[in-house]
Amino acid sequence: MRRDNMLSLAGHAAGDALSFVRHTFRDAKNAADDVATAALGSDFEDRLKRVHIATGAHTVDPFGLDPAWAKYALGTAAAFYKFYFRAESFDVNRVPPGRVLLVSNHSGQLPFDGMMIAASIFLEAEPPRIMRSMVEKWTQTLPFVSTTYARLGQVVGVPENARRLLDQGEAILVFPEGTKGISKSFANRYQLADFGLGFLRLALETRTPIVPIAVVGAEEQYISFGNLPKLAKLFHMPSFPLVPQFMIPGLQMPLPVKYRIYYGEPMLFDGDPDDDDAVIVEKVESVRAEIRSMIARGLRERKGYFR
Repeated sequence: MRRDNMLSLAGHAAGDALSFVRHTFRDAKNAADDVATAALGSDFEDRLKRVHIATGAHTVDPFGLDPAWAKYALGTAAAFYKFYFRAESFDVNRVPPGRVLLVSNHSGQLPFDGMMIAASIFLEAEPPRIMRSMVEKWTQTLPFVSTTYARLGQVVGVPENARRLLDQGEAILVFPEGTKGISKSFANRYQLADFGLGFLRLALETRTPIVPIAVVGAEEQYISFGNLPKLAKLFHMPSFPLVPQFMIPGLQMPLPVKYRIYYGEPMLFDGDPDDDDAVIVEKVESVRAEIRSMIARGLRERKGYFR
């Protein structure tokens, strides 16, 4: 009888402990939500509700986008956008409703530029939107990263995925420079790498407008002195940048540079998506030239790396 009483007491104690943990996590979550609302403003919650109504994103979508994950990701992005990078967006109203390809320069060693464009589209565009990004195939080989990317709405950059998203009227971010862009050295900052042709063929096939985007500021968030290709090959990475910040404890965060994001006029192209590369390259170069022009504007207008 005494043994039964002890088991009963142990069971109640375990139940009480579990209940305490649940309530503690709930209270912590509520407190975090309150802090986020206070910091980001009531407009953040309003936009979150409106984007859910607009997209119907109340459940996990076929690509893995989870609204619960997206809410906290957007909150994190918004905090970086408003308080850390103090980002400014110019002419975001040029992004049309419905399906659109957002084509941007890429830099900064880690994809904070993509995060800031997503925050800009969510915080500044009217109506607010959840942007989808095309990510490199090699990210699917990284533990936890592939699942996290999917839950946040990022999609492996293959044409089949892009077509399905465009058919749903989504805004898709594309970095045609790929890993060559994000891993540029400091000496080569703001020099655009060659663009891939796939995004232009996709735009022709789906009759989707392209909005060119220029990001100024990301090149200085991590100072890279070059790449170590042998180490990149050893670790099966597209590049292995030599960035002192990565090696110094406490300095892994990007520098608090000021971001400036410029949106160009929508560009709609005519033609056959199966045209020869020489024909497609000419169209791609017109997009590249527009981004280069906006980068030059941003560099002229900024007062320094941090302001």
